[in-house]
Amino acid sequence: ANLAESIDDDTGGHLQRIRHYCKVLADELRADSRYKDQITEEYSEMIFDLSPLHDLGKVGIRDYILQKPDKLTSEEFEKMKDHAEIGARALRMAGEMIHRESIFSIGEMIARFHHEKWDGTGYPAVDINGEHRPLRGEEIPLCARIVALADVYDALTSKRPYKMPFPPEKAREMILAQSGKHFDPEVVQSFVRREQEFLGIRSQYPDNFSLPEGRPFELPARDRV
Repeated sequence: ANLAESIDDDTGGHLQRIRHYCKVLADELRADSRYKDQITEEYSEMIFDLSPLHDLGKVGIRDYILQKPDKLTSEEFEKMKDHAEIGARALRMAGEMIHRESIFSIGEMIARFHHEKWDGTGYPAVDINGEHRPLRGEEIPLCARIVALADVYDALTSKRPYKMPFPPEKAREMILAQSGKHFDPEVVQSFVRREQEFLGIRSQYPDNFSLPEGRPFELPARDRV
């Protein structure tokens, strides 16, 4: 996930913020929402662990699109959409290769569907009930609905090549305006109740956040001459 993010110069803060935002939302939905009986502690932890893989498919998108400082053309945006399927396919293959498909199943759903919208105007289109169209409402996996809000909030409050960050109050206003359109209203209400924690996470993991260094490399004993 960090390799994918490094393509457009993110240094780790985005991924850390996303996973913590998602955990806050999942925990709140588990405590107080009509989904509370669907969300276990393990499910919440899995979203925390796998949500950083949401944009893994960026590795398959041309750099000039990812790093473009201006608005994407319609053709470029269509190419950008491919990252959802590229990431999901990679995660499915990873699970199959180690015969542990269940490990990556939530990650695969997040990667494929985190750009779907509650009102059915997102992407990608899939075959469902005899139609080929985007998912809508509760057809969208809950994990992807959670990541959708977390990802948009982070994009709104972060600097991008094409924009400066919006202040938190403006981001909140924009998310509320998209309740029932882009976002699941239940997820929006969870965000509203826990917004102060989002602000704390934003401060804890700023855009210049660096991952801790790993252990120094040491040649395995079996390979030493």
